[in-house]
This record gives sequence, C-alpha cells and structure tokens, in this order.
Amino acid sequence: MTAGAMTETRSILVADDTAFVRDRFKAAMEAAGHTVTVAGTAPDALSLLRAGGARFDLIVLDLQLPHSNGLELLRAIHATQASHGPIVVFSGTIASVADVRELGALGVAGYINEYTSAQNILPALAPHLFPDHYRRRTSPRVALGIPVAYRFGNTIATATMVNISHGGLGIRTTNVLGIGTPIKVRFRLPGTRGEVDADGVITWMHKGVGMGAQFIQITDDGQAIIDDFVQAHFFSNRKA
Repeated sequence: MTAGAMTETRSILVADDTAFVRDRFKAAMEAAGHTVTVAGTAPDALSLLRAGGARFDLIVLDLQLPHSNGLELLRAIHATQASHGPIVVFSGTIASVADVRELGALGVAGYINEYTSAQNILPALAPHLFPDHYRRRTSPRVALGIPVAYRFGNTIATATMVNISHGGLGIRTTNVLGIGTPIKVRFRLPGTRGEVDADGVITWMHKGVGMGAQFIQITDDGQAIIDDFVQAHFFSNRKA
C-alpha cells in the first residue's frame, strides 16, 4: 500500500458506554477524514453490525457495555456474520487476566487505553485501519505519549512514543526515517525502575503519522520492563 492510500476514508464503529470516550474518539478520527459511528450499548452495536449493507473497517470496543459480557459480546459480533475489520478493545474494560488469551482467540487485534489523548488516537489505530501498510505485530500495543530518544547514524533526535508492545514501538515525528533504517532507542516507561535501551529497525513510516520500529536487540532486563508495563497497563484503568 502506498502512503497515498492512507488518506482513504475508513468506516469505524466505536462502542463504549461513556459519552466522553465515544465523543473523543469520534472527533479524533473524523478530523482525520474517517467516518465514525458510535454505540453506547451492546444491543445498539449489534444492531448496527446487523444492518443491511453495514461494513466497518475497524471496531473499537468496550467489553463492559451495559447488559453484556465481554467475551459473549465478541462471540455475538462474530455470529452476526457482518463484514468488519479488526477489533480493538479498550484495555481498561478487560475483566480479568484470564480473559486475555481468549480475547486473542476471538480475534482481538489490539488494545488501546480509553483515556488516550486525542493527538495519539490516530497513530495508535492507524496500523489497524491500514494493516497492509504496517508490519503487523502479534503482541498487544499500549498507547501512551512519552519522550523517546533515538539515534540513527551520527544523529540523535527526540520525539514522542505513541505506543509500545513486546516487540516494538511507534514514534510520532515529522522527520520520518526510511523503512529498514537501523536505530537505537532509549526511553523510560512511566512508573518503571529504569531506562530501556534497544536496537531496532524501522518497519513502517508515514509523514502524517510517524514511524514504527521493531526491536532486534534488547537486554533481558529491558524486555522485562516492557512486558511488565504492558501487562500492568491492561488493568490499571479498569472501570469500577
């Protein structure tokens, strides 16, 4: 897929019982030119999926919608046989750690914090909206906005990390590097015990979004810091 293809309009369903979350995601994605439909309950979301001719390129889903069970809701979505793209789950709505493996089996492609800042919503969801343009990761991504320093050649730069997973990270910057460029990154995740240093390679880039790097060499301690952070993030903002 070319960079120009990333300007194509996508149709997105955002299902969450909190108006603030629905409205913020809707505004951020519509500002990027996409079409967003919202739902506040499980019956409303399923009704939209069952509507004749409805097709969503991405579903962003609250697993604690009123009068529903998260895993049952995912099964019901698949049972509609509606045509839809990836399903991304709000990480704070996961009921228990035991659900995570089953969520993967039910086709959940990723996770995002429902309180992700507006400017970070598009970079976090873009890999799911344009999967052919990005190298797909098999581990969950956590959206955040923290400083990251990176070095390529003899140049050192700083930017904002917009997401991280077991195997890589996304960087928001206007000065993107070419795919295949080797980089060294250094960052400190919130609440963790030290800085992480890693070698990586650029695996995707787009001038309107930023770029992403896959880790190719990282210490055991650094990997443990990342994995612990990603795991803890799933449950740090659960609904009461």
